[in-house]
Amino acid sequence: MMGKDKIMIPRDVDSAEKAVELVELLRNDVGAFKVGLELINAAGFEVFEKIKAVGAARVFYDCKLHDIPNTVAGAARAIARMGVWLFNVHCSGGLAMMKAAKEAVAEACAQAWTEPPKVIGVTLLTSIDQAMLNEELGVAGEVAEHVERMALLAKEAGLDGVVASPHEIELIRKACGPEFLIVTPGVRPAGAEIGDQKRVMTPRQAVERGADYLVIGRPITRADDPRAAARAIAEDL
Repeated sequence: MMGKDKIMIPRDVDSAEKAVELVELLRNDVGAFKVGLELINAAGFEVFEKIKAVGAARVFYDCKLHDIPNTVAGAARAIARMGVWLFNVHCSGGLAMMKAAKEAVAEACAQAWTEPPKVIGVTLLTSIDQAMLNEELGVAGEVAEHVERMALLAKEAGLDGVVASPHEIELIRKACGPEFLIVTPGVRPAGAEIGDQKRVMTPRQAVERGADYLVIGRPITRADDPRAAARAIAEDL
C-alpha cells in the first residue's frame, strides 16, 4: 500500500453535509473514512450512501457492537447489507459474540452474492490507561497483557483483526501473525496535541511496528490545510 492508503479519517461531525464536504476534500489523499456514533445518530444510516457517492470508496463503520450474541448477529447482518468495507465489535463481548458477528456477515453476504465486510475487534479503548483498567474497570494485570489476550480471542473467533493502541502493535503482530489486521487509533504526528488519547505514537512509528491502518483525525481535519496535512503524513510513511 501507498502511505495514503494507510490513513483513515474519522467523520466525527454532526451532519451529513459536513461529512460529505470533508470526503470531497480528502478523498484523493487518504485511504478510508471512519463513520462513528456521532455522525450516525445525527444524520442516520443514509449517510453511508451520501459519502460513498462523493468518493469514499472504503468506509469503516466504527459501531463497536457489544451485546448478547444473537443481538450482535442481527446487527452485523444488517451492517453487511449496507456495503461498508469494515466494522467493529468489542472483544470484551466474548468469543461467542464475536463468532456470531462474523458468521452473520458471511451468511448475509453469501445470500446476496456480495463481498463481506471485514470484522475487527476493539481490544481496549485508547482513552483507558493502566490506572483506569485496574482501578475503575477492576481488570487485573498490565494493559499490554489484557490487549494481547483480547487480540488472541478475536483471532480464535475468526475476526479479521483488531483495533489497538500503537503501544500494543508489536505484541499483537507477534501473537496473531502477519495477516491479522491491526487498526491503530491514538496516532499523532510529532508536536500535535494528543487530546483525550492516553497511549499515542507518531504515524511512522506505528507503521514501523506493524500497523496496517492508522486512524488520524484532528491533526488533519483541524489543520489550516487538511489536504496538505494528510499529504505530509502520507509522504512521511
